[in-house]
Amino acid sequence: MTAPTPPVLPDARLAAGAARLAARHTGRFSTETVQALIADSYTRLAATARVSTHLVVLAERWTAERLDALEHLRKRPGGRLPRVLFVCSHNAGRSQLAAALLTHRAADLVQVSSAGTAPAATVEPFVSQVLTEAGVDPSGAFPKPLTDEVVRAADIVVTMGCGDACPVVPGPRYLDWPVPNPRNAPIAVVRQIRDAIDAHITDLLNSLPTT
Repeated sequence: MTAPTPPVLPDARLAAGAARLAARHTGRFSTETVQALIADSYTRLAATARVSTHLVVLAERWTAERLDALEHLRKRPGGRLPRVLFVCSHNAGRSQLAAALLTHRAADLVQVSSAGTAPAATVEPFVSQVLTEAGVDPSGAFPKPLTDEVVRAADIVVTMGCGDACPVVPGPRYLDWPVPNPRNAPIAVVRQIRDAIDAHITDLLNSLPTT
């Protein structure tokens, strides 16, 4: 039988990233599956990016997250960490703040993702600053679209303004946190939004059985 033809990757540098991810998931996902997913991730990010300097790195990082979501779906509920997905319209402000804060506070208790129903080209300018002020690493923040496997893998979906645009699938627990949008807001307001989200995260952590 002839082996399937690997997909043509949009950027030659993605081949190295695909190889790293395929090696990490040996026995779980085929090389072809990984190559197809990283090509899709790159293409989707390129559709909204203003600059392409870091697209290859971001595509690999996002593909790793999507593969983890797929692997999560294969595990029995009792044998996995809960996954929390934060969703807002542009994945540039509220959902990025929430994902970074929860990861910082509970990295060993949950797996965290964020996405947007209509992702922006870049994260809001003050988001990184207010996270750094709180001692949180903002380097992993970049807007990305909502994908089927990430929604299906989530045990808890927290919407932050996307309303009916967020798909509802059976299984996850759905929450809505009514916090203001930091878009174009002065830094003092963004700090208040960060603190409001952090208060919601405290409530969320208190509600998790694993805590």
